[in-house]
Amino acid sequence: MYEGALRSLIHLYKYSAMKPLARTLSAYLERALSVDEPIDAVVPVPLYWRRKWARGFNQSELLARHLARSRKLPLIDALRRRKATAAQAGLSSAGRRRNVAGAFLARRGADVNGKRILLIDDVMTTGATASACAAALKRAGAKSVSLLTVARVDRRWRE
Repeated sequence: MYEGALRSLIHLYKYSAMKPLARTLSAYLERALSVDEPIDAVVPVPLYWRRKWARGFNQSELLARHLARSRKLPLIDALRRRKATAAQAGLSSAGRRRNVAGAFLARRGADVNGKRILLIDDVMTTGATASACAAALKRAGAKSVSLLTVARVDRRWRE
C-alpha cells in the first residue's frame, strides 16, 4: 500500500532525486512478479519531456531498467507522452481518465507487435495512466499488457 515508510521512500526517490533508491524499490517489483509470468518485454510509463527534464530522470524507467536486467528481459522505450498533463494527485477517477485521455502514443518503430508487455510504474491510484498506456500499446499490436507497480493507493477509505 502507498502509505507509511514505503510512501516516504517513493517520495524521496521521485521528488528528492534519490535515484539509488531505484534498486531498493525495484526489489519490491521483483518479489511481486511471478517467475512463471510470460513476458516478452518491459516498458516504463513515460514522463512528458519537460517533467523528465525538470526531475532529471523518469522514475518508472529506472525501476523498469533494474527489473528488466534482473529478469534478463528487453527494456523497450515503446511509449511517449505526447502532451503535458496536470499532476494526477487530487483529481477524481473521472478527472484522472480525462487528464490522460490521448496523452500516450506508441513510438514509431517500437517493436511490441504480438508481444506480452509488462508495464512498469511507481504508484497506481485509479489505473487511469496504466489504462491509457495499455490502450496505446494494444493499438500498436501488443498481445497483452500487464501492470506492475511498487505501490497502490487504497482509495476505499478516501473521500
